[in-house]
Amino acid sequence: MSLSKTFTRIVSLLLPYKGRLALALAGMILTAATEPALAGMMKLLLDKGFASAQSFSLWLVPVFVIGVFVLRGCSTFTTSYMMAWVSGRLMADLRQQMFARLLDVPLGFYAQTSVGAVINAMMQEVQQILDMIRSVLVALIRDSLTVIGLLAYLFWLNWKLTLVTLFLIPFIGVIVRLTATRLKRLIKQFQGINGELTQVIEETTRAQQVIKIFGGQNYEAQRFAQRSDRLRGFAIRMASTMATTEPITQIITSFAVSIIVMIALAQAAGGHVTVGDFASFITAMLMLLTPMKHLAAVNGPLQRGIAAGESVFSLIDAKPERTDGTRLMKRAAGKLEFVGVGFQYPEQTRAALTDINLSIAPGETVALVGMSGGGKSTLVNLVPEFFPLNAGQILLDGQPIADIALASLRAQMAMVSQNVVLFDDTVAANIAYGDVAPDPARIAAAARAAHFEEVIAGLPQGIETQIGDNGMRLSGGQRQRLAIARAIYKDAPILILDEATSALDTESERAVQSALDQLMQGRTTLVIAHRLSTIEHADRIVVLDGGQIAESGSHQQLLSMNGVYAHLYHLQFAKEPV
Repeated sequence: MSLSKTFTRIVSLLLPYKGRLALALAGMILTAATEPALAGMMKLLLDKGFASAQSFSLWLVPVFVIGVFVLRGCSTFTTSYMMAWVSGRLMADLRQQMFARLLDVPLGFYAQTSVGAVINAMMQEVQQILDMIRSVLVALIRDSLTVIGLLAYLFWLNWKLTLVTLFLIPFIGVIVRLTATRLKRLIKQFQGINGELTQVIEETTRAQQVIKIFGGQNYEAQRFAQRSDRLRGFAIRMASTMATTEPITQIITSFAVSIIVMIALAQAAGGHVTVGDFASFITAMLMLLTPMKHLAAVNGPLQRGIAAGESVFSLIDAKPERTDGTRLMKRAAGKLEFVGVGFQYPEQTRAALTDINLSIAPGETVALVGMSGGGKSTLVNLVPEFFPLNAGQILLDGQPIADIALASLRAQMAMVSQNVVLFDDTVAANIAYGDVAPDPARIAAAARAAHFEEVIAGLPQGIETQIGDNGMRLSGGQRQRLAIARAIYKDAPILILDEATSALDTESERAVQSALDQLMQGRTTLVIAHRLSTIEHADRIVVLDGGQIAESGSHQQLLSMNGVYAHLYHLQFAKEPV
């Protein structure tokens, strides 16, 4: 996205608030109008006030000065308040749009975008856009109006001296242009390193156990220090680039002031300029320097805001999951068919699945086994369409899932993964997650079925206890049982179990496996299990090897075939203690 398009899009975000922006603009106009008024007062005081016969009342001076500054204060407050209100509203809107898009993007998005980059975009880069709006837009409007007003007054006062003043503008423009290119490049690199630093912080807080047990403190400290030092380096280079603008501007200004004083003295000698004219002109010109410096200084925040806008808009514009498809009007029977299914992850050279043909009857339990990397998790992730198919199709009750609305399709499924994901909320909220009107009786029944009642009884606030970040206040087995209770509560016709009992001790596993056996009755169930003893009673076992179906049958049938499954079973049985 080009700089002009990004800036135009940022400005277009302000259109819904044009009423408040109009009030801010009125305040800027009034503030700008007070500048030449003060310079004009200097001319009046020197030419009329210090004359032998004063032509006005002395009381008019404090009334005028106080009145100007009261008006200036009110207008400045109006501008600041309205811009703060608009920028705060805009921040909330942008973050809401970004968060909504994060909920809609496919899982593949997170394989290509780091968590640190997402957090940095939502927290830091949105703030940089707002800083640009507050500083740049106010400077561009208010300071531009001030410059125009003062220049008009200067032309009226002495057009020859004003032409010398205008000599400043092209040189300042060249300085701004030279620094803009370098700033944009530095800011892009700064944002990238900032995202990496955020990622390091996120990973460090999430992986405390691994860091401590493997002694990774020094390594993580070095990772943080390297990125922090690089960030500091870029910040210094950015600051030095922006800092060069002001002194060069001041040097150019000093030349102009020197020439103006010489010309003014020559005009005064000829009787063409009064003391009041000269003092007023110098006052107005010096007042002109401040808004011109502000205009020259907008380059830094402008470039930061544009670069941040590109990052924010790229997230907002990320391609979401599909929104088409028909809505299922009734509970699915649960028949699943895989017809010539093939899938390859982006940027991978080898297919994860090839020509999968499999039919699963309603209520049938099918276990997927095989070596790691065989395609088991990929296959089950295709059922809720976490990833779109590359080849073939999957049918639910004879209807291609690609023709079913995603929300409707996923409403027919519950999933328990080996990587349990819980939320920093109450036990009840985690069990009934996704239900806008939770049923306390169903929550209690689900907890009971998952053998979680004893755990709840030992919690400080019972079922209303907050469980912490990802359930860190619970043990691994308790977190797994809570995830199972969530699946039980949903009561979906299709159940996906990915090592659902992997984190449980033997006693808990037996209790939960009994609950799962009851849960699986009447439901189409896909089970991924590395511990083959847990799936011996499955209706059918499908062995995946290298992304293809190698064998299929019951436990006894596969053992009698003496193939891949039999080899895995005997290998595992030999390792397991009696």
